[in-house]
Amino acid sequence: MPTALITGATSGIGAAFARRLAADGFDLVLVARDETRLTETAGRLGLRYGTSVQTLVADLATEEGLTRVEERLRERVDLLVNNAGFGHPESFPGVPVEDEVRMLKVHCEAVLRLTLAVLPGMRKRDRGAVINVASVAAFFTRGTYSASKAWVVNFSESAAAELGNPRIRIMALCPGFVRTEFHQRASMDMSAMPSFMWLDADKVAAAAMRDLALGRRVSVPGLLYKTVVAAGRFVPRGLVGKVSARIGR
Repeated sequence: MPTALITGATSGIGAAFARRLAADGFDLVLVARDETRLTETAGRLGLRYGTSVQTLVADLATEEGLTRVEERLRERVDLLVNNAGFGHPESFPGVPVEDEVRMLKVHCEAVLRLTLAVLPGMRKRDRGAVINVASVAAFFTRGTYSASKAWVVNFSESAAAELGNPRIRIMALCPGFVRTEFHQRASMDMSAMPSFMWLDADKVAAAAMRDLALGRRVSVPGLLYKTVVAAGRFVPRGLVGKVSARIGR
């Protein structure tokens, strides 16, 4: 059976990927910081789908955690989903520098290192895929979160181009607002956000797998967000920055 490793796998988009891939017949390696939630998630998935589910407790903001996941990726993994991430409750420059550096480590360094760890095996087998979860925010200017996600998009497209192998796919997934624990954990009040702007995590995972199969290097789920991203390309960058900051506040 093919094996998928998913970071940030106990909630939100990561959990949606776990459900989708288990249903598709993948064996799973679930990575997260919370051992109790990992064990509970693995038990539910194994019972429902009859698939093999391994758990790996790791904090990707630490060297120890990154090294542990890198070592597992050097074994056989057919699909890597770099999903782990978080947001800050305050805006730049009001966030402590150590928290900003931690975000860069999880959003950028982890994505880079885990992708590099899994690629040798994929190249040897001449097949495999990496999905790097970014955000629609990557196309706009909204603090260090959007900057880190812009790096993820650029890295994914660049890595795919450099590999030049259609049997090894690297794709950036750029969802808009998704109903998950993300905003709650970041202490963000989202009560004013209109309901039509929210996406369902399971539908996001389904759209990602469809776009991956089509060979796309960037996936933007939902017609609304496809339109927003397309329109944003024709708006002056200065205006985009002002609008992004106002919406963010």
